[in-house]
Amino acid sequence: MGTKIDSYAFGHVVVDGRSYTEDVIVFPDGVVEGWRREEGHRVEAADLYEVLLAKPEVLVVGCGCYNVMEVPDATADHVRARGIDLVMLDTAAAVELFNSLSGKKKVAAALHLTC
Repeated sequence: MGTKIDSYAFGHVVVDGRSYTEDVIVFPDGVVEGWRREEGHRVEAADLYEVLLAKPEVLVVGCGCYNVMEVPDATADHVRARGIDLVMLDTAAAVELFNSLSGKKKVAAALHLTC
């Protein structure tokens, strides 16, 4: 069936019954906790190294509760050039999309939990 994100609220996400209070990357088979970026509110291609290795069909980026985190065009182009569909949403909407695709497509989510 795949991984399920049970809930999200500002600064907190529950994935398959386990709570996280730091940014995460969610894969079909588990979670990488404590996801950090070189520049906190900016996602560079290098920040997505593990995601790119996993080669999901879809990467959903949760840009925070208030969409503060940005994904520059160069990063988006880098991801899409590898044949990965990229969707950037506020984190609540990203969680919904991830759950709707989970089990249907190979989907990953990179989630900023706060702003």
